[in-house]
Amino acid sequence: MPNRGRSVSSARAWIITGPTSGIGRRTALELARHGTVVLVGREPDKLAEVQAEITKQPAGHAVSVVADVSDIPSVRHAARQIVDLDLPIAGLLNNAGIMLNRAGRTAQGWDLAFATNHLGPFAFTEALIPCLPDGTNVVFVCSGVEDPERKPARAAGFRGGRYISAQASAYGQWQPGGSSKPGFDAYATSKQCELATVFAFARETPRVRFNAVEPGFNPGTSLGRDANPALRFVARYVMSPLAPMIKYWSTPKRAARVITTILTDDTSQTGVYYDDSGKAMSGSALVRDPAFQDRVVTETRALLATIPASGAPLSD
Repeated sequence: MPNRGRSVSSARAWIITGPTSGIGRRTALELARHGTVVLVGREPDKLAEVQAEITKQPAGHAVSVVADVSDIPSVRHAARQIVDLDLPIAGLLNNAGIMLNRAGRTAQGWDLAFATNHLGPFAFTEALIPCLPDGTNVVFVCSGVEDPERKPARAAGFRGGRYISAQASAYGQWQPGGSSKPGFDAYATSKQCELATVFAFARETPRVRFNAVEPGFNPGTSLGRDANPALRFVARYVMSPLAPMIKYWSTPKRAARVITTILTDDTSQTGVYYDDSGKAMSGSALVRDPAFQDRVVTETRALLATIPASGAPLSD
């Protein structure tokens, strides 16, 4: 809990998933200036490193909660742990994400990218919503690659979200005609579902604010952690230094500042999709359709309802 005598802004707590590297780590350090940071991630040692770095800051305070965002029982358990901390939650940042070159599977047997980027954050947020104070700002880190008409995304090889249904996506099935590059359809579809969720939740629960941010292309992050070593080297040491000079590109440091500004905003803004400079932007035509938004949420809830406390699906 924040110490008595701190400023009003620091007498609040901020939850962040994926805080141990890239944009997440930078954002966690930025958020520490605004209050207690609840760090949610898979690896205890890395969480401890970030927590120690935060506590070195003046009045810095952090709490670690171990959870695998791709595993539904794990994120539900993490939500219960956070509620039990009884902290004055002011914001939640669903930052954890992954883009794979090869298909991976979760403990539930689901597509790893879709579960990490959409199903886990969805379940985590829904578990917390009843306990969030009015006005809490919930922000999802999304991506413009969900839009098939976005030129930079098409140039990179993306063909937009390829959603069939939540169940089909969970098992790695996408609409035909997508990208020729492995993992791109899974990533784009998961991010489209995240964005649809933001818009639907904003309409469903007006007492809590739901917003999204497109942080720009950050070549220096570990998003594509299964890429070959040579590509990772080029991304970090060649592409990353060029990022500030290229449109739609960014750096973890810059993205963290934009995200922190959005998350700590005290206005009543909800249902807004922000670009990498913090300005409102539009998603794809499909994701702007309330009927599609509601279908994604309804189908996701039905799929998640098949996961009992033990973690195994009730049925395929």
